[in-house]
Amino acid sequence: MQQRELGRTGIKVSEICLGTMTFGQQNTEAEGHAQLDLALDHGINFIDTAELYSIPPRAETYGATETIIGSWLKARGGRDRLIIASKVVGRGTSPWFRPGGEETRLTPKQIRYALDGSLRRLGTDYIDLYQLHWPDRKVGLFGAGGNTFTSLPEADEVPIAETLGVLGDLVREGKIRHVGLSNETAWGVSQYLAESRHGAPRVVSIQNAYNLINRTFEIGLAEMALREKVGLLAYSPLAQGYLTGKYLGGARPAGARTTLFNRGQRYEKPGVEEAVSAYIALAKAEGIDPVQMAIAFVTSRPFVTSNIIGATSIAQLRTILGSVDLVITPELEARINAIHQVHCNPAP
Repeated sequence: MQQRELGRTGIKVSEICLGTMTFGQQNTEAEGHAQLDLALDHGINFIDTAELYSIPPRAETYGATETIIGSWLKARGGRDRLIIASKVVGRGTSPWFRPGGEETRLTPKQIRYALDGSLRRLGTDYIDLYQLHWPDRKVGLFGAGGNTFTSLPEADEVPIAETLGVLGDLVREGKIRHVGLSNETAWGVSQYLAESRHGAPRVVSIQNAYNLINRTFEIGLAEMALREKVGLLAYSPLAQGYLTGKYLGGARPAGARTTLFNRGQRYEKPGVEEAVSAYIALAKAEGIDPVQMAIAFVTSRPFVTSNIIGATSIAQLRTILGSVDLVITPELEARINAIHQVHCNPAP
């Protein structure tokens, strides 16, 4: 397991990050602990969570994932050997996040409230990377915007300077070490970087979706990630499981996320089935596991700091972890790119 620098921090994180959003619904506490143990045994030192998790978001399971990680940390120890990332929710109307059902916003008061809750559930006094889960601005989120422009200025947007200002205070207080973004645009990243020139903390990462059927990060954001050292923490490298092929032809395997929760619309758009079939056929022709090919492709990108993987079983996790031994050769990359040319970003 190789390690890469997180932004300009000097902190080294594993090239694979364990995503944990299934802990608390699809995975029990014991199963979550087993995944964490296996991940560490394979050299992973980077764990990603959020106040929102587990997924799908529900009042009954709000914060459940952080609680499970916290109980594991209490049992195993070794906090200083880990890089833990969490997130504060952006603008939204779900009533269970804040007292009195207040609309969630990236205000200083709400960020402090959210962080204190995360620290309590995790059982730690600091978070290494604290991320804004999505913007306060109204932008197309989680595939809803497609390839269309959806962001328009709103009079009541919480100013980026205000949000970054409180994060700077929290860094100085020792409650967080570094700041990251998530589900963000090139404009948003540029504004956060501009604010850092005035004494605010410099963002070190951006956590956006990136996979074989959604390579939109390469358009604009990849160059910024490389030049500004705001590396991608890629989420959904298997396109929510669709790149495994298990949903082809309308199949709905028992226990699979889309079967359970019917939340796969981001990856059920026109052209997805054809693209997934083409990538799976390529992997089979090359004699490699389609899952490992999809994961290894994401990990191999020069603008990726860490690839956030997730699983619901130890067997799945072992397969994914095996992707670190697969080399994306120039010849294989050329064949992948040939498919991408024909089936370009069907699930942005």
